[in-house]
Amino acid sequence: MDKVLILDFGSQVTQLIARRVREAHVYSEIHPFDVSIEFIRNFNPKAIILSGGPNSVYESDYQATPELFTLGVPVLGICYGMQWMAQALGGKVESGHVREFGYAAIRARGHSALFRDIQDRCNEEGHGLLDVWMSHGDKVTALPEGFKLIASNDACPIAAMADEARRFYAVQFHPEVTHTKQGTAIISRFVLEIAGAQPSWVMKDYIETAVARIREQVGSDEVILGLSGGVDSSVAAALIHRAIGDQLTCVFVDHGLLRYREAEQVMDMFAGNLGVKVIHVHAAADFMKHLAGVSDPEQKRKIIGREFVEVFQRESAKLPKAKWLAQGTIYPDVIESAGAKTGKAHTIKSHHNVGGLPDTLHLQLLEPLRELFKDEVRELGVELGLPHHMVYRHPFPGPGLGVRVLGEVKAEYVELLQRADAIFIEELRNSRNAEGKSWYELTSQAFAVFLPVKSVGVMGDGRTYDYVVALRAVVTSDFMTAHWAELPYDLLGRVSNRIINEVRGINRVVYDVSGKPPATIEWE
Repeated sequence: MDKVLILDFGSQVTQLIARRVREAHVYSEIHPFDVSIEFIRNFNPKAIILSGGPNSVYESDYQATPELFTLGVPVLGICYGMQWMAQALGGKVESGHVREFGYAAIRARGHSALFRDIQDRCNEEGHGLLDVWMSHGDKVTALPEGFKLIASNDACPIAAMADEARRFYAVQFHPEVTHTKQGTAIISRFVLEIAGAQPSWVMKDYIETAVARIREQVGSDEVILGLSGGVDSSVAAALIHRAIGDQLTCVFVDHGLLRYREAEQVMDMFAGNLGVKVIHVHAAADFMKHLAGVSDPEQKRKIIGREFVEVFQRESAKLPKAKWLAQGTIYPDVIESAGAKTGKAHTIKSHHNVGGLPDTLHLQLLEPLRELFKDEVRELGVELGLPHHMVYRHPFPGPGLGVRVLGEVKAEYVELLQRADAIFIEELRNSRNAEGKSWYELTSQAFAVFLPVKSVGVMGDGRTYDYVVALRAVVTSDFMTAHWAELPYDLLGRVSNRIINEVRGINRVVYDVSGKPPATIEWE
């Protein structure tokens, strides 16, 4: 199988490069910029992509091995990757007098294999223009020997360069982000046509490989898995069950912070329909006891994570034959964990379940999804026979409704929120736009938030003094940036009317129209 190696210089969007390559059905992996030349040779990449990064190449120790240019492998440099390529091969990089952050238009210059027949529009002189996303202060001011100019604009006279004899290309903009309209086409051109990689990364074939690998790894041992009902753990459970059947036991910890009737749905799906062994642990009372009086979001996350571990440890002790702990770790978790260990990546947000469970379990780790991005996990789930509506559910935070009830978490608040949220999601699923698509499909994530404040209302002839819920719905392609979903007024009105009428204790519904940034998608 052909593979693309991505060397990470610390960009916050490096994961998007790997996703764009995978979308072209070519396998890719991200590794730190300073891996050895021996590592690169052993990886045997069909192509190498150099990511962006926050540093200045002329004063930073973020330097890859220049020997990678001697391997005869095509190389694409992006942003910092372009600047490092230029400097390593004898060009010049300087601090720019004009910085570019955000949208820019560049003109393709000279015939190049990378941009051939790729453009967004033409200017008055008939020159092809590309709408791209820039994020740089430094820039290349002198081309290395053997390179030619292939794109420019007034602020950045060398916006892209190429040595086509050696198949070295570099762009100052970021083709991996959706703001660069032709970015996917540019990356696909480099990977499929210039590098000649075969598009053989297909989920149907991956299942056979993964099943064989699990069987070889586990043998006749037993496996336990913490089933949360989320996409990752559900797909991991289905895949492992496909491989080893009754050797798998799932532990489903119901902490009382799940969506409306979710525990019933999870048990029905796995124990009822798929025949998976599932132990259902009712632990809501324990979680609520430890969350009492706690309002700080980070503290709530830590308590929920700690309690989950303690419950899981108790249950796993009852399964002495189990030798393996299965987790739904996916590739972004692996990348972030590696970055944290090396200190070469910035932590944006902590996740309570990243890092696994304590060593005191004395179990070996089984992570069958660790090579996959979220969209690939969903595709795999459908191939494994899980229902589409379950696999393509909107993301749900690890601590559950514990971080959607603002402030202190109380059972009565959770119950109100569950019912309000269920109404919102039901209406989104049932309401369609002019093209017939449901508003649930048209939004990337939607949910209700419980606000620990009361407002005055009137119902019938009486005054009410009840709680408020906020509705949140966003549209995004990567969850790094997001725009609030412009839901129809009649849909919002219907949701509000149903919540106020059907959920006793709520008398006001508001809609969140904040983007990310400056807000985050979740409220806590």
